[in-house]
Amino acid sequence: MENEGARNDRLGLLLDQFDHAREMAQVRLTGLSDEEYLWEPVPGCWSIRRRGEAATPRAFGPGEWVLDQGAPDIPANEYAEVARQAADGMSVAKIADDWSVSVERVEQILAHTGAPEPDETPITTIAWRLAHVHFHFAGQWEWTFGERRQEPKLLVDFTPSAAVALERFWALIDRWRGSVAAMTDEQLDTVGFSQYPYSNDADYPFITVLSAANLELIHHMAEIALLRDLWQARFTTPR
Repeated sequence: MENEGARNDRLGLLLDQFDHAREMAQVRLTGLSDEEYLWEPVPGCWSIRRRGEAATPRAFGPGEWVLDQGAPDIPANEYAEVARQAADGMSVAKIADDWSVSVERVEQILAHTGAPEPDETPITTIAWRLAHVHFHFAGQWEWTFGERRQEPKLLVDFTPSAAVALERFWALIDRWRGSVAAMTDEQLDTVGFSQYPYSNDADYPFITVLSAANLELIHHMAEIALLRDLWQARFTTPR
């Protein structure tokens, strides 16, 4: 049966995908408590923490609470991601800035030299996942529709309150959606319409950036949904 409300234009398809993802995510996040939001399923998780108590050397944020971020070097199990960024056209300088390492270090990794011992991928809290996608969308909005001058890592005041974090997050997501919905075909096809600094957005037409932003929302919300399931099952004894 044909869906009378369905759109088949480029922007309409992406907006519909975004709307469905947002609706499912909001349902899955209903009832999130502060305890669950900050729950660390294993030792050594990345999360949001009070300034001065961060578990990582590149934690950031404008206020009392900061977001754990990164080891001093790029973990060996992230080399494939570095290679993907380079294959997608991101410059070595941009990759180095994204990972907060030197250009020389990125060149070494791309040449498969000077690799450290493999490192484990960090497990994160729901708070970390939500804050991560929040700051990325905040930064993309600023560097696409805003003044294109504010540091993305200082745009979101991270909070230990799940309710406050979600209220702010949905407001930002809806702001992004509203700005995207008003775009013209010419803007969608403009290379560099987004100048978001922690990406290679500037090298692509915005329609490509928009598709990637949808996937960013979808995959992080799926990870949060899994963490919610693990929270519910944490005290379940296998039969």
